[in-house]
Amino acid sequence: MQHTIPLEQLVESIGPQAQSMTNAVEACVHCGFCLPTCPTYQVLGEEMDSPRGRILLMKSVLEGDLGVEETAPYIDRCLGCLACVSVCPSGVRYEELITPYRAYAEKRRSRPVSERTRRRLVKETLPNPERFRTAAAAGKWGAPFKALLPQAFQSMLALLPEHLPNSKPLPELYPAKGKRRARVALLAGCVQQALDPEINWATLRVLAENGVETIIPQEQNCCGALMMHTGQEEEARQLAGRNMRVFPKDVDAILTNAAGCGSGMKEYGLLFGGLPEEALAIEYSQLVQDIAVFLDSLGIQPPALPEPLRLAYHDACHLAHAQGITQAPRRLLNAIPNLTVVDIPDGEICCGSAGTYNLDQPEIASALGQRKVENILATQAQAVAMGNIGCMVQVGNHLKRAGQPIPVFHTIEILDMAYKNGR
Repeated sequence: MQHTIPLEQLVESIGPQAQSMTNAVEACVHCGFCLPTCPTYQVLGEEMDSPRGRILLMKSVLEGDLGVEETAPYIDRCLGCLACVSVCPSGVRYEELITPYRAYAEKRRSRPVSERTRRRLVKETLPNPERFRTAAAAGKWGAPFKALLPQAFQSMLALLPEHLPNSKPLPELYPAKGKRRARVALLAGCVQQALDPEINWATLRVLAENGVETIIPQEQNCCGALMMHTGQEEEARQLAGRNMRVFPKDVDAILTNAAGCGSGMKEYGLLFGGLPEEALAIEYSQLVQDIAVFLDSLGIQPPALPEPLRLAYHDACHLAHAQGITQAPRRLLNAIPNLTVVDIPDGEICCGSAGTYNLDQPEIASALGQRKVENILATQAQAVAMGNIGCMVQVGNHLKRAGQPIPVFHTIEILDMAYKNGR
């Protein structure tokens, strides 16, 4: 890449991430292999809404040829699903460009008051389960007046569940059954604890069933992934820094059961690049494993189902594309007798959840959710499984809209049900 601004000057204005951003831009040869897998290009058909188009836009902004504001709509519409990374023949590390670029751009753009208010509300509520519960309760009371609110707030209210399930606090320690085979720490997550607390309990039970002792640090907080992917890097560093201090290092792994969280935690080295915490961030991120990968490597005790079940497996983008994890969940599910696992057509295309994307870009998110449900229904599956709470909410909502009462589960919940049957 020929710089109109020297790299040294880019480092001064962007930070240490400038080098990895430059590498990502230079690696792109504009071949177009990414276009068929890019959700926004599929929906909108606009070159600037494709990965190679966005790379050109970001390059032009960093070199001073375009302004942040005029390119913002195209960058904002990127889901960050990283399907482009999975198919790129040149090895472009798009995630090392889009995440720091959004942080760079956020400091240099202005947003309407309603948008700033909505983003602040999201930032203050989603990372905190108790605040989220309070906000959800308030949202139910405000639902009849939804039409009077700005569109951004209407989208938020539309996504609220009819009710939140009851939950009980997670213990500090959940012991293994029988001889201990491993010792891990678990990220409890934030929104997941309010929307579907049973996922964490299923995780603890399945780990215990396979001889794994689990520590749940009580002082942990949100992993910061939501903030990272919306350009709020200082807030992300504060959240990540706290977790790096309170999670133990003398464990076999730090487990996550949410694809978006796991992906974000593995990017801590990039988040803290060039800062005093960089070495700790890299050490921490190297311990992070998705629950499916950990169990697949450990080897599980075979569970069982009482009756045959046809199950569609949905690849969460931040599991399949960001972390390269596709086979481990399938191997776990295929180990269950009476369970038939089927793939979803166009499974590499995002469902439209993507963190807060269905709040930020509701029209595109809705189009992608509808497509995903049509493809799920084509499998004639009796249930759907996946490894990310955001996908579960998105797919579940669109199944309801389509009038299809197909249950949506986390992969670990399917294993938990099978073990309960065996017991």
